[in-house]
Amino acid sequence: MTSFDSLGLNSNLIEGLKKENITEPTAIQEKLIPSAIENKDVIGQSQTGSGKTLAYLLPIFQKIDSSKREMQAIILAPTHELAMQINSQIKLLSNNSGMLVTSLPIIGEVNITRQIEKLREKPHIIVGSAGRILELIKKKKISAHTIKSIVIDEGDRLLDENNINGVKDLIKTTMRDRQLMVFSATINEKTLISAKALMKDPEIVQIKSEELINPDINHLYFTAEQRDKMEVLRKLIASIKPERAIVFINKSDETQITTLKLQYHNIKACGIYGGATKEERKEAMDGFKNGKIQLLVASDIAARGLDVKDVTHIFNLDLPPDPKEYLHRVGRTGRAGKTGTAISIVTTREVPVIKKYERDFNITVEHKDIYKGAIVNPGFQRAKTNNNSNNRKIADFKKKTTSYKSNKSR
Repeated sequence: MTSFDSLGLNSNLIEGLKKENITEPTAIQEKLIPSAIENKDVIGQSQTGSGKTLAYLLPIFQKIDSSKREMQAIILAPTHELAMQINSQIKLLSNNSGMLVTSLPIIGEVNITRQIEKLREKPHIIVGSAGRILELIKKKKISAHTIKSIVIDEGDRLLDENNINGVKDLIKTTMRDRQLMVFSATINEKTLISAKALMKDPEIVQIKSEELINPDINHLYFTAEQRDKMEVLRKLIASIKPERAIVFINKSDETQITTLKLQYHNIKACGIYGGATKEERKEAMDGFKNGKIQLLVASDIAARGLDVKDVTHIFNLDLPPDPKEYLHRVGRTGRAGKTGTAISIVTTREVPVIKKYERDFNITVEHKDIYKGAIVNPGFQRAKTNNNSNNRKIADFKKKTTSYKSNKSR
């Protein structure tokens, strides 16, 4: 069995991991950490919740010279929440290991003057959005020439046609010998080509598609008319009473409406959406993490990379436009050896998409109904109705027979 010692990590990091009860590397960590420590460019793909963040943070920590007050690594993330989450993990690892590695989240839609003030402290790691980081590099507030490593987290998103130019422009500001690392739960051929074009002979580790979905996740689907989906969701929540669940919708601008509808039924729900302020998003996430909020409503973009412990259920109120987003969604549950449940509420026209998921991802998605507050197999209500009808017919027949015998005896 592989240990962190055999991967070339120093004892401080290993002791720091033990404080989080992490004693054995995951597959992605085992295969890529040694190469990353050696400063090689790497591309890593593995299922959500498989330890990708530590797969790049541990090598970065190993290589940072904490005695120098200079910026040495940039980690790019597609969302505010993911950037804050990575920054929290850096601070936790720094505290647990006793290594004085500092970091700062740099994201858009935040007061740039305050960010500039904090950058005077010369944090070792910058975490955030490519656009704002590039803006600060151009203003000479982030010293690109001292950057030794760049991580592109959620690579399939950041290297798509909408984001790749900004990422390329940022990379061009750094020295040619810097290291580049790309990680994601899903990497298609187009993303792979884009990533390799930016790198020097990268080492690539990809998990086979049939292993992409965590076997600890149960998959169910319920059918409903489009207009009745919210009612079915409400009934399911009342029946299951999930401790901590995420509701996925496709359109960010519907997040607030969906959240308000759930709150109307006294469900402790909150939403994260593009129009929310930094404070509103933080309040929503804090409430969800500490258990004050039962349901988090989010779109795919808003929820990318979220790692919240003990999410018991995922609800798909809309099916994702890209089938691979299903992997990202359901990967929010069933983590750290615990079981989780992914539930999709679909129209009859969407059922073929569910069948496609079964084929593409080698999973079984069970069809269920909800009847009088209980989750049952399809046809249960009809069978029960037929059974009741048969019982009434038998009772009527017995009554008629009894009446006939009584009349005959007279």
